[in-house]
Amino acid sequence: MLIIPAIDLRGGRCVRLLQGDPTREKTYSADPVATAAAFAGVGASRLHVVDLDAALGTGSGNRPLIARIAAATGLPLQVGGGLRRLADVEAVLAAGAAWAVLGTAAVEDPDLVRAAAARFPGRILVGVDARNGRVAVRGWQLETGRDAAEVAAAAAALGASGIVHTDIASDGMLGGPNVAELTRVAAAARVPVLASGGIATVAHLEAVAGLESRGVGGAILGRALYEGTVDLGAVIRRFQGGA
Repeated sequence: MLIIPAIDLRGGRCVRLLQGDPTREKTYSADPVATAAAFAGVGASRLHVVDLDAALGTGSGNRPLIARIAAATGLPLQVGGGLRRLADVEAVLAAGAAWAVLGTAAVEDPDLVRAAAARFPGRILVGVDARNGRVAVRGWQLETGRDAAEVAAAAAALGASGIVHTDIASDGMLGGPNVAELTRVAAAARVPVLASGGIATVAHLEAVAGLESRGVGGAILGRALYEGTVDLGAVIRRFQGGA
């Protein structure tokens, strides 16, 4: 099972938001490149990077920083946040991302998902971010009423090569993943699903690993790494390296 550290960028800093709320922000590092390098240094094989400014509609000034992270670590990045035009997808891939993560577009502009997947096969993921099973978009600020499993299935049909599923109520709260929703979304998607939200202990990771046969192929870790509730190197060896 992949263990993927998350780096959320806002104003050039590495931050975390509780349940996606921009008013509940905590800064963990003023040097995201150094943070990314530290993750690479203990064995990370992929990074999950979110441009919160772009997601919240306040600009895309973090893209040069994303390019620096890619260059400094040499790791494949999956990058999301505010990718609502084909030009945005092209820009993050050109900056060094291995995958672009489309969220809002999967609901508001499915033609973009189709076009991006056709142009960049295997490099388009869709972020399905949901509260109580219902998808939220525009930096999680707008509730759509759309069912998360249905959106995941539709995204896969449009050509997405994977789904990043975030349970918003769990995100940043360290209370554990929403296993029931993960199971439901993975069953509908029929493409690999990455779990995000609430994962804070080895036991939580074991719960996610138990869903591998159902299509959940990895776990994204954020606040747990910054708060020290999980040792990244240790869990990579245990869950990803087979040690």
